[in-house]
Amino acid sequence: MATETPGAADAAASPSMPQLDFSTFGNQIFWLVLALLAIYFILSRVALPRIGAILTERQNTITNDIAKAEELKAEAVAAEEAYNKALADARAEAQRIVAETKAEIQADLDVAIQKADAEIAAKAAESEKAIAEIRAGAVESVKEVAQSTAAEVVSAMGASVDQAEIDAAVANRMKG
Repeated sequence: MATETPGAADAAASPSMPQLDFSTFGNQIFWLVLALLAIYFILSRVALPRIGAILTERQNTITNDIAKAEELKAEAVAAEEAYNKALADARAEAQRIVAETKAEIQADLDVAIQKADAEIAAKAAESEKAIAEIRAGAVESVKEVAQSTAAEVVSAMGASVDQAEIDAAVANRMKG
């Protein structure tokens, strides 16, 4: 038969992967359970409380930020309402000021118009008086010119007429 080497017999007797060796299953299970328990206690006592605290802190921060944002939003809405109210009040005040100014200007204008009308009426009365005086003077001048012209025409024709007759004839003609 063939000669076997001493290492080949040992290799055939022991499997190549120790975790598949059924004779060590008890030890492997013991150490597995011990390692899992150690990991469980480390995670449950150290890592998970820290992670939980961080998650709780983040949740609280988010909740506080949301509450703060809602508060700021409410303040912004209130500020906008106050701004709109102030704007409306300012517009109303401006309209009131415009109305008062228009009323004052209209009152001043009415006074100025009345004053101008009075001045115009006074000047018109003066003008009418002056025109009446000029008209009276013009009528008198026309009367005098007519009388002298009539006297000259009558004397140029060679007739002799009394000044009283010429005055009566000119006055009669001027009346109509």
